[in-house]
Amino acid sequence: MKKLAVLFIAMMSFGLTSAQTEVGGVKLPNSETFQGKTLQLNGAGVREKLWIDLYAGGLYLSEKSSSSDAIMSSDKPMSIKLHIVSKLISSDKMVDAVNDGFESSMNGNTKPLAAEIKKFKGFFMEEITKNDVFDIVYLPGTGVTAYKNDKELGTIAGMEFKKALFGIWLSKNPADDDLKDAMLGK
Repeated sequence: MKKLAVLFIAMMSFGLTSAQTEVGGVKLPNSETFQGKTLQLNGAGVREKLWIDLYAGGLYLSEKSSSSDAIMSSDKPMSIKLHIVSKLISSDKMVDAVNDGFESSMNGNTKPLAAEIKKFKGFFMEEITKNDVFDIVYLPGTGVTAYKNDKELGTIAGMEFKKALFGIWLSKNPADDDLKDAMLGK
């Protein structure tokens, strides 16, 4: 009976650890649920700059896909998780990175979404520390809702904003080519 109990505990522990993917020294869950919508980890990688790991990023979709264009255009639930792994990331640096990301994603024409981008940058104004986790969740009919450490920061409506936002990581000129490929499961 004792051996059976040990075997059961070992199997349960294995099940718990396999429900996560380790990337950048942190564990990202293999699935997430937002407002009743369950999303699966499509792929995950690390955002790197000058050989320094900044954050682990995971792309969550309702159906796996390796097409960045299809994902950005899709009106289906999806999310991006950013787990900060560096002490070097500050609020100001994150806002600058978001600015640069929108510029690249929108080929320099950010004016049509200026109000939405300003609101989104506001989500990063509070101090950012290592191990903070941001979830950027798109739900059809609702828009993009941002969370920091499971606390809702706000929602921005609009499919065009969603396309531009997800384009930061998935466009033809992403923040990090290796992270894009990893998020696409390549």
